[in-house]
Amino acid sequence: MELKTMKTSTAPSSLTHLRGLKLAALAIGSSFVLAGCAGNPPSEQYAVTQSAVNSAVSAGGTEFAAVEMKAAQDKLKQAEIALHDKKYDEARMLAEQAEWDARVAERKAQAMKAEQTVKDSQKGVQELRQESQRTVQ
Repeated sequence: MELKTMKTSTAPSSLTHLRGLKLAALAIGSSFVLAGCAGNPPSEQYAVTQSAVNSAVSAGGTEFAAVEMKAAQDKLKQAEIALHDKKYDEARMLAEQAEWDARVAERKAQAMKAEQTVKDSQKGVQELRQESQRTVQ
């Protein structure tokens, strides 16, 4: 006994229909995810940003990177206002920008402190050399 397969033209159209359903489901799911993100306050990002600003202040950002610190603090304040006004996308964007400004300020302050330490060390070495030359003579 031999089985023969019938070829029908319904298979390609059902695959196309299935593919269309998958794409539609993906589009609907994506829109729900995006809508969900837009409606939620960026509390976590705001907390991360506040922490970054505090770290930058502790690192000496206000002294060594005043411009960057001012930008970070201004954007954080704007994010707070947007958060209060329930403009969550704007608040998230401003908080992210403030975080990066604060991180730049912190790194700049650390670099300037390290540079100052190197200069102080070089000055100390120079003073020791001068003193050792005086004692030899």
